[in-house]
Amino acid sequence: MNGKLYALSTGPGAADLITVRAARILGTLDVLYAPAGRKGGDSLALSIVREYLGERTEVRCCHFPMSADSAEKEAVWDEVAAALEAEVQAGKQVGFITLGDAMLFSTWVFLLQRLQHPETVEIVPGVTSFAAIAARAQTPLAMEQQSLAVVSCTAPESDIRQALAQHDSLVLMKVYGRFARIKALLAQAGLLDHALLMAEATLPGEQCWRQLAGVSDDQPLPYFSTILVNKQWEKA
Repeated sequence: MNGKLYALSTGPGAADLITVRAARILGTLDVLYAPAGRKGGDSLALSIVREYLGERTEVRCCHFPMSADSAEKEAVWDEVAAALEAEVQAGKQVGFITLGDAMLFSTWVFLLQRLQHPETVEIVPGVTSFAAIAARAQTPLAMEQQSLAVVSCTAPESDIRQALAQHDSLVLMKVYGRFARIKALLAQAGLLDHALLMAEATLPGEQCWRQLAGVSDDQPLPYFSTILVNKQWEKA
């Protein structure tokens, strides 16, 4: 059998939100690479998919540093991409799992840039965190002619302010550590009453705040925290 590499999206967190296709592939793998937030730490993505793994699958956790040092991150991307390609060239069925969707704010895309044999790669899409949040909060992402912007809160304030002014509906990702700044921008735009904040959607620790004006600027938030804004949504 020829080797193949699968980028498998795990979805937002709940194990039963993984796609049927991804679950089926997970059961056939020789090797699974799982990202970990810190060296020797647990992999959330691995905990989501563990029940779908075949008995013979070897699991290899790899640490991707959350660092401002570009050279350090690039060295790890180079190393992991080379390891994935070596496994595939050896004829193995290889998986790499990633939270949410593989093609959205994902480490996977930096590995994809480095792969020399795209014909051996299959990317399996997944439920994004903000799709899950919209469903859990019963708040539409966009309706009719509404525009939808997905914005990283690591962007300059001027860019976020412009997006808030230009778009009808927004997803503000990477809120962790930046909530006070984002809350202030929403207040300036008159959008606090049109926004909601959800943390750890679909996971046991899920929390949702619908009245952001009443949320303290120093409210402790988990890493996986996202704000949805819909300027026009009101329940009938």
